[in-house]
Amino acid sequence: MTDSIMSKAATMEIPINSNGDSRTLGEDDGLEQARQVQWGLDEKVGRPPGQRDLQQVMVSGPNLNETSIVSGGYGGTAEGIIPTSSIKDLRMKCRGISVAPSQSAASRIASQSDDFPGIPGSSMHHSSSSSMMAEEAARGVAVEKFDMMKKWGLNTYKCTKQLISERFGRGSRTVDLELEAQIEVLRDTKRKYESVLRLARALTNHFYSMVQTQHALGDTFADLSQKSPELRDEFGYNAETQKLLYKNGETLLGAINFFVSSINTLVNKTMEDTLMTIKMYENARLEFDAYRADLEELNMGPRDAVTMARIEAAQQQYQIHKDKYERLRSDVTIKLKFLEENKVKVMHKQLLLFHNAISAYFAGNQQQLEQTLKQFNIKLKPPGADKPSWLEEQ
Repeated sequence: MTDSIMSKAATMEIPINSNGDSRTLGEDDGLEQARQVQWGLDEKVGRPPGQRDLQQVMVSGPNLNETSIVSGGYGGTAEGIIPTSSIKDLRMKCRGISVAPSQSAASRIASQSDDFPGIPGSSMHHSSSSSMMAEEAARGVAVEKFDMMKKWGLNTYKCTKQLISERFGRGSRTVDLELEAQIEVLRDTKRKYESVLRLARALTNHFYSMVQTQHALGDTFADLSQKSPELRDEFGYNAETQKLLYKNGETLLGAINFFVSSINTLVNKTMEDTLMTIKMYENARLEFDAYRADLEELNMGPRDAVTMARIEAAQQQYQIHKDKYERLRSDVTIKLKFLEENKVKVMHKQLLLFHNAISAYFAGNQQQLEQTLKQFNIKLKPPGADKPSWLEEQ
């Protein structure tokens, strides 16, 4: 009876000092705080609740502080008792978790969230700041474009209003009579020079066709002189004449092409550049008159605080467009002067070339025709130079 009682007592050598309420020991406090911090980190990461419960059990285990496990059977000695606290410490070391029995454990574990870039809270501040900077930049670009569209729309409205007023005779416009007369002369000159250029190109095309016909006719006469012994001399004379005409025609074509090229540069580049500046000058004149009329209209109205501010802004815009108008007017005056000088110099040379070349060709003076080309530094292209090469055709 006594032995059975002792054997039962041996099996009951599992003293539990703190089962249930474990608030009395510092080690359990540290484990409880670690469990709560780990639960908060799981919520941030988004781990499922089932994994959280399993991890909680693995970290804290059953709430046993000094539970002893008997290694022997009934009636075993106390030497076989293994305290579970040592097993729990070994388990913590294997998992790389060190639980401090103080209040600083929770703060150290919480600070680990900043060391893991995978946790959303560590990069939330940087992503939010970068997104805010991107939104600010986009908003700035949108505001700038809106301001540009607003200024363009206001300027277009003022200029359209001024143009309609001028067309119906209700508005006044700034006129420079001398400059307007020079501009009109230039436009009329350009139209006439374009006509000369068109006719010179037509002459070139027709004369080129005639020269090619003379070349083919000379080859035909030469072939017939070989096949017709009774007319050999007659075909031979005509063949030589046509070949000479072809050669002189090629020389005259070189002079006419140089004439056409020079007139084309004068009309479509030099004059066109001056006309583009004139167009800019006319647009600046229209803007200047539009803002001038706007300022005059404001000056005729009441003089309160709001109107004075608008008058001051209109005065600034008026001065800006006035300076632009005067600058472009000066540019147009200078370009017209240089254009006139250049036109006279170019046309004097080209008209002399055209006259001498045509006269020498139809007079049959081959030496004078060649001398004319040398005088104006015109180099003839060799036969077949206009034909594209094999590589260019590919």
